[in-house]
Amino acid sequence: MPLLEVEDLARQLEGRTLWQGVGFALNAGDRLGLVGPSGAGKSLLLRHLAWLDPLQRGRILLRGRSPTHWTLPVYRSRVAYLPQRAIAFAGTVEHNLCQVLGYASHRGQAYAEQRLLGWLRQLGREASFLTMAAERLSGGELQLLALLRALQLDPEILLLDEPTASLDPASTGRVEDLLLQWLAQGQRACLLTSHDAAQIERFTGRQLSLTP
Repeated sequence: MPLLEVEDLARQLEGRTLWQGVGFALNAGDRLGLVGPSGAGKSLLLRHLAWLDPLQRGRILLRGRSPTHWTLPVYRSRVAYLPQRAIAFAGTVEHNLCQVLGYASHRGQAYAEQRLLGWLRQLGREASFLTMAAERLSGGELQLLALLRALQLDPEILLLDEPTASLDPASTGRVEDLLLQWLAQGQRACLLTSHDAAQIERFTGRQLSLTP
């Protein structure tokens, strides 16, 4: 059974059809690139998949069951969405990482500092990154925070909307390597958008083109 199945999704906006008949399946290890021109509705599709926007048509199944079967908090813990503009709470990076673990849907998950420190080393960052004030982070640093915050929850599906747009090429490569390692460690898959066509070609195994 696929981890995620999407069938016949459609989206209209202000009387205009952005896309229709969208369908695909994600199996463990899959890296699907979402491509299309600016304004094609790529971010909107990711929001639908995260169940942040109601479906206009079609259905989404996580391990054969609808989002409402899981309950929305549980579904969104299993299907993690990283928007283009990462959002942080007030406080340190570590506070941001710990705060999400207090939500009911993540009850039972403990803060794993050593695992996070290992990820930081892979990303070329020192342990002091955890003590930095979130409100003082650069755009790229916020993206790293958002990625770490999602990975620690061990979702099954990662929805990545321009996850390295504010990072330099070296940091982008480190993020891609970390994601590849993370995907190989369990029943996981990801869907990624990027304005960098080379990244789509390099990182994803197949592409889905959004057309009206």
